[in-house]
Amino acid sequence: MTLVEHLRELRSRMAISAGAILLAAVIGWIYYSRIVNFLLKPFLDASKELGSNGKPAILSLTGVADGFNLKIQVAVSAGVLIAAPIWLYQLFRFITPGLHRNEKRWAAAFVAGALPLFLAGVVVAYAILPRLLGAFLGFSPDGVTNIIAVDAYVGFLLQLVVVFGLGCIAPVVIVVLNAAGILSARRFASWWRWVILFTLIFAAVATPTGDPVNMMLFALPLLLLMLVAFAIAWNTDRRRAKRAQAQGFDVGDDETSPLNLTPSDLDLTPSDLDLTPSNLDDDIT
Repeated sequence: MTLVEHLRELRSRMAISAGAILLAAVIGWIYYSRIVNFLLKPFLDASKELGSNGKPAILSLTGVADGFNLKIQVAVSAGVLIAAPIWLYQLFRFITPGLHRNEKRWAAAFVAGALPLFLAGVVVAYAILPRLLGAFLGFSPDGVTNIIAVDAYVGFLLQLVVVFGLGCIAPVVIVVLNAAGILSARRFASWWRWVILFTLIFAAVATPTGDPVNMMLFALPLLLLMLVAFAIAWNTDRRRAKRAQAQGFDVGDDETSPLNLTPSDLDLTPSDLDLTPSNLDDDIT
């Protein structure tokens, strides 16, 4: 396929993806009220608790066109989410022609494993959002009202769910790298201290409530997913080593390949071993 054909295919797939997002955005525009109520619910739940503690929090629109801009933002975000299967499929179909058969299998496995884990991270982020908002807004002094712009709150919510979703995808990345032969289970196991440290730091940043119980409630599932990823990688390496041993390719990079020094039988006749001068002269001539 020439460069011009690649560019034409890219244009075609981008047009299909954009059309799907546009149609899905129309659905988001129609059901805007339900979607925005769903998005604002965590803030309203947090504001009730803050109001009872003497630190009220309200959402506001300060600009003339802020309501219209918010509706467009929500509709487009909903369109990207609803049309995700279509534009992800178009992206996958554009990339796969340049991949080998085993690479296509790894890419398909990554998509199949990453999507449910990403959605699980989104659900967890939405569930803990009221506590997270209560922790952040609770730092305001007594008698001060928190007035938050709605578009800033929606942007914060989207950023949070994306971070949580990507955090849950990390074990799938490890499994795919191991299947591709880039990361071995032994190498990953040697990093266990760093894995635990960064997981706890990620959990502490994602749940800054100061409560170690909430932090561990998020960190433990991530560590469990990492352990499952290590088990899968270890099993893959073990099967790969057995296969290499059966084929005689189980020699390390710093080892010398064994040589078979057993004499082999040669199918030679007595005339082939006759090295008299006459025979040699005949061979030369």
